[in-house]
Amino acid sequence: MFIVQNYGAAVFFCIITMLCWGSWANTQKLASKTWRFELFYWDYVIGIVLFSVISAFTLGSTGDKGRGFLDDLHQADAYNIGSALAGGVIFNAANILFSAAIAIAGMAVAFPVAIGLALVLGVLVNFYASQKGSPVYLFTGVALVAVAIVINAIAYRRSSTGGQKPSPKGIVISLIAGVLMSFFYRFIAASMDLDNFESPAAGKMTPYTAVFIFSVGIFLSNFIFNTILMRKPLQGTPTNYAAYFKGRFGTHMVGVLGGIIWGIGNSLNLIAAGKAGTAISYGLGQGATLVAALWGVFIWKEFKYAPKGTDGYFTAMFLFFIAGLGLVIYAGL
Repeated sequence: MFIVQNYGAAVFFCIITMLCWGSWANTQKLASKTWRFELFYWDYVIGIVLFSVISAFTLGSTGDKGRGFLDDLHQADAYNIGSALAGGVIFNAANILFSAAIAIAGMAVAFPVAIGLALVLGVLVNFYASQKGSPVYLFTGVALVAVAIVINAIAYRRSSTGGQKPSPKGIVISLIAGVLMSFFYRFIAASMDLDNFESPAAGKMTPYTAVFIFSVGIFLSNFIFNTILMRKPLQGTPTNYAAYFKGRFGTHMVGVLGGIIWGIGNSLNLIAAGKAGTAISYGLGQGATLVAALWGVFIWKEFKYAPKGTDGYFTAMFLFFIAGLGLVIYAGL
């Protein structure tokens, strides 16, 4: 299977993760013009599962290092399979709330609040479990990211005085999603042998197998979480599966593309975790907040009605994010 050989490559993979995790929601924005997000979300989940299968049978099954996907899946023990499945369930609960927050509050708000909070808490959780990298630089970087989150919240509050009237519900849902999102990665990481991808311990899984099991957890739990949300939506009227199957092929493909984009980022991030460590790898990936905020502010114009002076807050937010992420990278050198 393909294995990252050095820290520089691991950081590069994490940067790709950041771009993928910060950009997939654009597909939701595109689909939302004619498509409920609950229906979009089914296609998104299918895209995640689809990419995990493709990745497992390509990068996860070629080369002379590590265990191939099918051999690895066959030897994995129940505890580690259960851990990766649990990671999928937790992620799905968080992400479906996060998707609802995007639909209600927009990318420029949902990403900094939910994913920013997930970054702070997630780095703490993952560093506690696997202490790799300089804690001084790592936590200083996380602190700068936290400042950026506060600045974004101030900008959000200012925008409520303009033509745009955002609902506080969007922030509350984002906060809940962020707390849940901070824990999913730890469960996937626990199912892998992070110290030796080439010859993983018996019962442990390679990143490719763990991602596949994780994706299955997302898919199975979606029958519960998304069905509930379709019947009792956080916003709008109830919908049903009949409406889903009436969707146009192109509309479905937009959601599948969103899932594939997120799945690429997730796979590369976990592949990189062996060299970078879970705290650094996760923290860099969740720098997606910066990418998504750029999309939300400059492409989707989500703050176009905000009063004068709001641009200064965004500039400060981006600077703190960039400085924080730079320190997170330096922590692993």
